[in-house]
Amino acid sequence: MSTPEAPHIPVLLRPLLEAVAPVSGVWVDGTLGAGGYTRGLLEAGAERVIGIDRDPDAHDLAMDWIGPYAGRVDLVEGNFSDMDQIGEPVDGVVLDLGVSSMQLDQAERGFSFMKDGPLDMRMAQDGPSAADLVNTLPEDELADILFHYGEERQSRRIARRICEARGVEPFETTLQLASLIETTIGRTKPGQAHAATRSFQALRIAVNAEYRALWRGLVAAEKILKPGGLLAIVTFHSVEDRMVKRFFQAHGAPKRRVNRYGDQDDAPEFPFDIVTRKAVAPDARELADNPRARSAKLRVARRTSLPAQDIDAEDIAMPDHAATKPLRRR
Repeated sequence: MSTPEAPHIPVLLRPLLEAVAPVSGVWVDGTLGAGGYTRGLLEAGAERVIGIDRDPDAHDLAMDWIGPYAGRVDLVEGNFSDMDQIGEPVDGVVLDLGVSSMQLDQAERGFSFMKDGPLDMRMAQDGPSAADLVNTLPEDELADILFHYGEERQSRRIARRICEARGVEPFETTLQLASLIETTIGRTKPGQAHAATRSFQALRIAVNAEYRALWRGLVAAEKILKPGGLLAIVTFHSVEDRMVKRFFQAHGAPKRRVNRYGDQDDAPEFPFDIVTRKAVAPDARELADNPRARSAKLRVARRTSLPAQDIDAEDIAMPDHAATKPLRRR
């Protein structure tokens, strides 16, 4: 594992801790990464944190910082979508979605179009890679992935060019693909997101089945949270945020009902009470310290005593494509 080139700053940690204060009990950090949220929770008062990550590198990295928290951190290698298998109720769940700074900074992981590396993008470091997708999927499936997962408006044009180019030479590196996308839809203009941003996002989400994991993770979190437990989720793009927002809208009450005499009706009507009325965005200070936080949004809800309820993927606007099916080699 290469040494990170920049410090990994946990996004929206300060407003998250403020929204869930006072912190106590047992928490799940479903996206352990470099451990920023786990350490923040422990220092804020959590008795213990269960840190989950499917990336083996995250667990290796934890050996560098876990010492002062000995006995207070349980490491679990796996997907946060399965957190309901932990076997104990918890007081809080934190999810920081998407790719981590740690993964972006490692060129050999293939997540970034800014550095040349193998076209990989696998968080768990097994299964089909991004190169497998771009070199084997039919043009229409590739276009659907770029459109549904990356909201790339020129998805069909890019997919057509990829299929033409791979017939001459297969795609193996990140810059090879990024260069083709730039020549297909135009070079990136100053001040704009890189032309390959949406396509790389889409491929990463498809490789790691991230939307399916989010849907299942939301349901799993509802099952393991104690009454009064808190669910805090940080998203980085509109599709993720829409899924979380729809889940909270379906399973969360913005406020408790008050009867005609002004007394609070204590019987919960939803599995969650909404804590953050609107998504919380980074303030100017955080953006100055960490420009990668610019698209982040935080949403928080508190569990009620109502039994957990399942919810269908379409009810939270999960993009309709192969995320509900295992990826396969052809």
